[in-house]
Amino acid sequence: MSAESGIPTFRDAMTGLWARFDPAELASEEGFRADPGRVWDWYEERRDGVRLAEPNAGHHALAAFAARRPGVLTLVTQNVDDLHQRAGNIDTIRLHGDIQRDRWLEPCRCRPAQTPEAATPGRPPRCPGCGVMARPGVVWFGEMLPGGALAAAQRAALDCDVMLIVGTSGAVWPAAGLAGRARAAGAHVVIVNPQESEIDVEAHVVLRGTAAALLPPLLV
Repeated sequence: MSAESGIPTFRDAMTGLWARFDPAELASEEGFRADPGRVWDWYEERRDGVRLAEPNAGHHALAAFAARRPGVLTLVTQNVDDLHQRAGNIDTIRLHGDIQRDRWLEPCRCRPAQTPEAATPGRPPRCPGCGVMARPGVVWFGEMLPGGALAAAQRAALDCDVMLIVGTSGAVWPAAGLAGRARAAGAHVVIVNPQESEIDVEAHVVLRGTAAALLPPLLV
């Protein structure tokens, strides 16, 4: 969805200075603990890119459709940017978290009810009392998806009449399993993607093209 807004996918962002790193070094708790400053800098660079990006025609088409047909569209995303929200889809179910927010790496003993916005600035910020580190509020390799978000996405997959899947590789589970869940429950599955995905077999229709090009005429 967001590549056309200038936000590279996770693996596409592994270029330049970051090309020599294994993705797990930059997106796992183990990698963060091994070199917190390096991982923090990686996410700060990605956050800067998100702040500069703007929603594209695909984001706006989804938001406009939802506004015209209240209660019809349930939007589920693996993206960690906020472009859906800025386009107007404020109720988006975010399976992989929010790159612009932080959370504590482990429970903060002296500020259990506060978010890391109260932390002392640094690379990464830390609680000034117990020293616990803040970390990006995204789902890393080896971590569970937010339970509430996953449950809501699975309910939507079971209840929908049509599942429209846009721009995913279909390689990341459990999100990739939503297409099969919807099809097994009787939904019509449509995939919009300029490239092949690992879940194309689940689709009744595959449309080769990008979100910005195909979603505006589809969602009229």
